[in-house]
Amino acid sequence: MHLSTRSIHIGNEKDPLTGAVIPPLYLSSTFAPDGDFSQATYDYSRSGNPTRAGLEATLTSLEEGTGALAFSSGMAAIHCALQLLRTGDHVLAGTDIYGGTYRILHKILNRSGIETTLVPLNDLAAVEAAIRPNTRLIWAENPGNPLLSLVDIEALAEIAHEHDALLAVDNTFATPVGTQPLTLGADIVMHSATKFLGGHSDLLGGALVVKSQQLYKDLYFIQNATGAVMAPFDAYLCSRGIKTLEVRFREQCKSALWIAQYLVHHPAVRRVHYPGLASHPQHALAQKQLRGQFGAVVSFELDADYAAAQQFVTRTHLFQRAVSVGAVESLIEQPASMSHASYDKADRVKAGISDGLIRLSVGLEHVHDLLGDLQGAFQATVPVSVELPRLAEANHAY
Repeated sequence: MHLSTRSIHIGNEKDPLTGAVIPPLYLSSTFAPDGDFSQATYDYSRSGNPTRAGLEATLTSLEEGTGALAFSSGMAAIHCALQLLRTGDHVLAGTDIYGGTYRILHKILNRSGIETTLVPLNDLAAVEAAIRPNTRLIWAENPGNPLLSLVDIEALAEIAHEHDALLAVDNTFATPVGTQPLTLGADIVMHSATKFLGGHSDLLGGALVVKSQQLYKDLYFIQNATGAVMAPFDAYLCSRGIKTLEVRFREQCKSALWIAQYLVHHPAVRRVHYPGLASHPQHALAQKQLRGQFGAVVSFELDADYAAAQQFVTRTHLFQRAVSVGAVESLIEQPASMSHASYDKADRVKAGISDGLIRLSVGLEHVHDLLGDLQGAFQATVPVSVELPRLAEANHAY
């Protein structure tokens, strides 16, 4: 079955008791099964819940995995994966990663005697040079947050496995519509389900999908022992959101590409980060690995200082100033003061996250309205006159 069909039907089978086409929401915290209690499918909702199990079945199918686990947040999912490591282990992570991931690697994981090295994972020679005998995990984001760099997942998986390390890929920005990392050799796929999977800014959740059954068992043991599971109602909302994931994501990608093209020609913009642009240094890899869906996140650098960038993100109306991405409404933020404020300043500068960097999450509003909103922010902050593009030139489906 095609991905869009699986997103609707797998894990969402009709209720055998009533014939309801939408499975019921199981809010029960505990279960009283008949027969041998030790053999029961469900006994306590921390260990398993039918609503959560349905979502996990959907995610397993969409990512071509052997099993999935749904968590109370994206960070809870990341934390569970990192608990596979032991004192003395070493992690390689990309320089272009979410601020919360940076924080847990450098300010929580280090307390357990686990060291992290940041390296640009799109530089395979640098990756090879940074590998140590005790490297047990490579953590990648694809595309990266907030600079939208890409990693060659197949090549990175080969390097990881040659050194007996696991490759985990945060696939939040690409979604299964763009990339299925497990099919390219990754061992673990992580999603912040709060973002594109849910798609409506009304749930908090995360997910891990894995390639091997043994890895699933190991992660399930950790999740069940620590308890950071997704609540049934959030699982229900996420399952509902996934049903429209493909159509939402494709339309958001179309608008994002057009906005990126507009920004490229704006005289107040120093640089635009978007894999769909021919000028992106990894555009060829994006065409191959993202299957033509370049994402709904666009980052650009204003030719301005920290204060001007802060002012710019308050001047839009449709783009609401908020962290997060992937929802039907468009969002805008300054990473240096918001999503990546947890970075040590030296690491932030080294990673290329400048004070003037702006990150956009492109929603489902009409693209011409979004362009006009950005135009108004430019005029209010760095007044430079530039003509809005005509939609006909973009061949945009509106």
